[in-house]
Amino acid sequence: MQISRRNIFTTIKTEGGLLPADLLVRIAEGDPAVEGLTPEAYHLAKSERLNEAANRAWNRLKGAWEGFKAASQALPESDAGTTLTRERWLLILFQELGYGRLTTRKAYEIEGKTYPISHEWQATPIHLVSFRQELDRRTPGARGASRVSPHSLVQELLNRGENLLWGFVSNGLVLRLLRDNVSLTRQAYVEFDLQAMMDSEAYSDFFLLFLLCHQSRVEVPEGKTPEHCWLERWYNTSLREGTRVLDRLRDGVEQAIQALGGGFLAHPANQALRERLRSGDLTTQDYYRQVLRVVYRLLFLFVAEDRDLLLLPAEGDAALAAARELYIRHYSTQRLRRLAERRRSARHADLYRALRLVFGKLHTGCPELALPALGSFLFSPQSTPDLSDADIANADLLEAVRNLTFTVEGSVRRWGDYRNLRPGELGSGYESLLEMHPDVNLDAGRFTL
Repeated sequence: MQISRRNIFTTIKTEGGLLPADLLVRIAEGDPAVEGLTPEAYHLAKSERLNEAANRAWNRLKGAWEGFKAASQALPESDAGTTLTRERWLLILFQELGYGRLTTRKAYEIEGKTYPISHEWQATPIHLVSFRQELDRRTPGARGASRVSPHSLVQELLNRGENLLWGFVSNGLVLRLLRDNVSLTRQAYVEFDLQAMMDSEAYSDFFLLFLLCHQSRVEVPEGKTPEHCWLERWYNTSLREGTRVLDRLRDGVEQAIQALGGGFLAHPANQALRERLRSGDLTTQDYYRQVLRVVYRLLFLFVAEDRDLLLLPAEGDAALAAARELYIRHYSTQRLRRLAERRRSARHADLYRALRLVFGKLHTGCPELALPALGSFLFSPQSTPDLSDADIANADLLEAVRNLTFTVEGSVRRWGDYRNLRPGELGSGYESLLEMHPDVNLDAGRFTL
C-alpha cells in the first residue's frame, strides 16, 4: 500500500486548514484526481510541461533574488525599502507567475473604512510591503501597515469585501496566500518562506508555489464569479474530502477502541481487570468508557503535539529545552505514530508504560519532560482507574495508534491532519460513541463494538 507523506516541503506551511498539507502534496505530485493541473489550465500549450514553465521562472527569479538581497543589504536605514522590495523582487515574482506588471490601486473603502492595499489583479488584492516590515505586526507611519498588520489588513478586507475571496500579502521574505475566513480566533493561510526557499534553492517547494499562486489559479472565468476560480474549486474539494476523512476518522476511533479494549483484556498481566469484569464489580459499559478516555487522551495529544501547544516553552531555559527534546524523542505520540507506520508485531508492553507515565504527569505536571499540569478529569487517575496500572502489548497499542493516525482511500494510506483538526470535529462523534454497547469475551480476550 502506498503511503502519502504528511509534508514533503521544507519552506511551506499551511495554517488553519485552508488548503490541507495532503492536498498540497497531491498538487505538487500532479495527482490526476486533482482537476486543473493540465498545461492548458495554466495557459500553456498542450505540448508544454508545467515543470518546464516553472523552471524557466525559477531561473530568472534566482538572479532577481540575488540582486534584491545584495541591494537590500546595502540600503540605508533611512530608506523604508518598499520600492526596492517591489521593483527588484516582488513585481518580478508575480510577473513570472503570469500576472504581468501588477497595477497599483487606490485604497478599498467599505462602510467608511479604508484598506490601503498596494496592488490588485482582477478580484484579487495583492498587498506588497517592505522587507523591513513584519507581516504580523503593524508599523506606525507605514502605508498599509499603520492601523493593523499587513496580514490583518488583507484578511479583514477579504472578510468584509464583496466578491473578494483570495488574496496575497508579502514583504519579499515571506509570501502568504489568504482566503475569506469566517474564523475570528485562528488565522488560515498558506505561507511560503521565500528567503529560505531561494537561499536553499528549494526548487521543489517553488514548483508548488508556481502551481498554487499562478495567475490562472485566481482568474475568474468570463461571466462567472470568484467562486469559480481554481483555488476556490480546490478549497471546496478539500472541504468535501475533509468530511470523508472525518467519517474515516470516526471509523478509526472505533477500530482503535476495539484494539485497546481487546488488548487490555488479552494481556496476561491484567488478571485483576479480568476478575473485576467477571465478578461484575466493573461493568462492561464502565470498562468501555475507560477505554474511550484512553483514545481521547491520544487524540488530544495528537492535536496538541502537532500544533506545538503541549510542552512548556523553553524561552532560553536550557533545562526546559533539554526536557522538550527528551519528551519528543522518547515519550511523544509523534514517535508512537512513526513506530505504528513501521512496526506490527511486538509482545512487550514498554510503549504503553511510557504513555501511562505521560498521562499521569499531564495531570500533575512534570518539568523534567516539559509537561504542564492540566489538572483535567481526562488525565486524572479517576478517569481510568482500572487501566492506570494495566499493561497492553506493543502490537495492540500500535494497532490502535495506526487506526487513529492513518485513513485509507483506495490503495493510498494517508496521515491524518491533526494539526488543523477543529475542536468541533474532534468531538463530533463522541456522543454516538458513548451510546455504543460493546461485546466482551473474557476467555478469548475479545472486545467488539
